[in-house]
Amino acid sequence: MRFITCRPQGSNLLNRFFDDEVLSQLAAQQHWPVALDIIEEKDQYVLKADLPGIKKEDIKVSLEDNVLTLQAERNSEVESPDKQLHRMERSFGKYTRTLNLGANVDASRIKANYKDGVLELIVPKSEVAKPKTIEIQVS
Repeated sequence: MRFITCRPQGSNLLNRFFDDEVLSQLAAQQHWPVALDIIEEKDQYVLKADLPGIKKEDIKVSLEDNVLTLQAERNSEVESPDKQLHRMERSFGKYTRTLNLGANVDASRIKANYKDGVLELIVPKSEVAKPKTIEIQVS
């Protein structure tokens, strides 16, 4: 698997988060960030994605040519005439994440579990070909 390391942004981003102009720009993009943890264990990789408020049927996980794709969608709450929205800070929209699993995983044994807003994918490692020793004959 090939992973990209993300570094947290400074506190300026946190301060900007509460700026109304930044919030309106984020809402206009119609996407939402999803936290994804990737843990390597001896025999497998464990991927955990936070998908709060998403129904199981609104999540799609697919695999094609060793590329794992995670898709989800969170819709905004519909406004009604008897309610007035004062501020919207929660993101919504479509989310897609792709990961190249490489050749060292057993794609046929990938399992997915969804509980309490967390999607967990178990990606078993494949049996690595053992080095072959060639015996040299003396003549």
